[in-house]
Amino acid sequence: MKAVSGKELARLLERNGWTLLRVQGSHHIYGKAGSIVRLSVPIHGNRPLKVGLLKHLLKMAGIEETEIR
Repeated sequence: MKAVSGKELARLLERNGWTLLRVQGSHHIYGKAGSIVRLSVPIHGNRPLKVGLLKHLLKMAGIEETEIR
């Protein structure tokens, strides 16, 4: 799996209809209309997210791994 930073994941979420609800420290909280799911994306500069966290966030968002550029 390609290394993806929190910033890149945030852009991907926004392209897929997720909206930024609030920022709590370095974590950006995203939500989607009609969904109870809330995603907390850690944004620490351009540091890549760990693979397990990235897979979990993509699964919760309903985004395929192949959509990552």
